Amino acid sequence: MHSTLARLDDLALSLTPDPEVLAVLGLGSAGLEHSRFDDHSDIDFWLVVADASAKQRYLGHQDWLSGFGGRVSYSFVNDPNGRKALFEDGLFLEYAIFTPEELRLLAFTGARVVWQRRGIPLDLDDHPGPGAPTAIDTVEFHVNEALTNLFVGLHRELRGERLTAFRFIQVHAVDRLLALLRLDPTRRWTLRDPFEATRRVESSFGDLPLHRMVPGYDDNKAAAHATLEWLTARYETDPAIVDAVRGLLAADS
Repeated sequence: MHSTLARLDDLALSLTPDPEVLAVLGLGSAGLEHSRFDDHSDIDFWLVVADASAKQRYLGHQDWLSGFGGRVSYSFVNDPNGRKALFEDGLFLEYAIFTPEELRLLAFTGARVVWQRRGIPLDLDDHPGPGAPTAIDTVEFHVNEALTNLFVGLHRELRGERLTAFRFIQVHAVDRLLALLRLDPTRRWTLRDPFEATRRVESSFGDLPLHRMVPGYDDNKAAAHATLEWLTARYETDPAIVDAVRGLLAADS
C-alpha cells in the first residue's frame, strides 16, 4: 500500500476512541482498487457515524483531521455531507459523513473498510452503481446525440460563439463517444470508473484519436471533422445529419 494512503489508517486509529464513530471507508483509489493509488492520487473517504447528532458534530469542525498528521491549509464545503481539504504538505482529501441509514440509500462501488467498529454491520455489497448516464442508453441514441452536438456546435462556431461551440464539439460529443465505447462488447475498459467516464480512457482505448477530437479552443472545426469521421467509419449514421454537418464544416467562418 502506498505510504500516503497509509495515513487513512492513521486517521481511523485516531477516531476509534469515539464510540459514535462506526467506520472509516475508502473510496476510489483509496478503496478496493487501492493498487492504483500513486503520488498524484487524493484520498476519498467516508466516515460512518452513529446518528445525525454525531454527523453534525463532525461536519461542524475539522480538528479530527489531525489524525492524518500535518495541518489543513485550505478547505471548503463541497457537498452538504462533507468537504474537500488540502494539507500544508500537499495531501488532498475529499470526505463525506453518513449515518448507517444514509449509507444504505447511497449508490457506490468499490468501498473498502479501513476500520469498522466490532459488532456494527455495514452492507457494502448490494449498493447499485449509478444508473445509465442518460434516459436513453442505446447505441442509436448516442450516435445521433453526438452528430447533433456537432451540428449545433458548428453553428455556434460560425456565429462566433467559440466557447459554447467547444463544449458541444469537444466535450458533449466526445462524451457520447465514450458512451458508445462503454456499450461496445468488443471493448474492455481498464478499471472503469462508473462515476466519471473520462477516467483511464487513454490506457483503455489507445486507438481513439483524442488528440484530434479534443485539440483545443481554436480548433473546433478540426475536432468536429475528426469526430464525424470516427463515427461514420464505425456506426450506421443518417446521411441527412451527416451531410448537414459536412456542409457546416465546409462553410466559411
